[in-house]
Amino acid sequence: QVQLVESGGGLVLAGGSLRLSCAASGHTFSTYAMGWFRQAPGKEREFVAAMTWSGGMTYYAGSVKGRFTISRDNAKNTVYLQMNSLKSEDTAVYYCAAQKYGLGSPVGDEYSYWGQGTQVTVSS
Repeated sequence: QVQLVESGGGLVLAGGSLRLSCAASGHTFSTYAMGWFRQAPGKEREFVAAMTWSGGMTYYAGSVKGRFTISRDNAKNTVYLQMNSLKSEDTAVYYCAAQKYGLGSPVGDEYSYWGQGTQVTVSS
């Protein structure tokens, strides 16, 4: 069982930056692929970024590529999402998710564990 807790969301002006964190419980964090997803009001959940369990590969949605960076610190059981050059369309609740020995899938249903989400609001 893995529990995930996101933090770092907030209100930021367009063009600004935020760094989201997702802290995981347990002693096997390094065996989980980690993903970030988001859901805007009235829209379906969408993939943002993911990292394989080994940390060797990262994947990004086209809309965030070049602006967002996913990283992990296995010693701290934490995955991060650095978000730069934020746009109003990035406004959403951001969720982290974990998949045992995963390969960084963009499909949310393949993730077994989810956090409660953190709100990111980008004001223009």
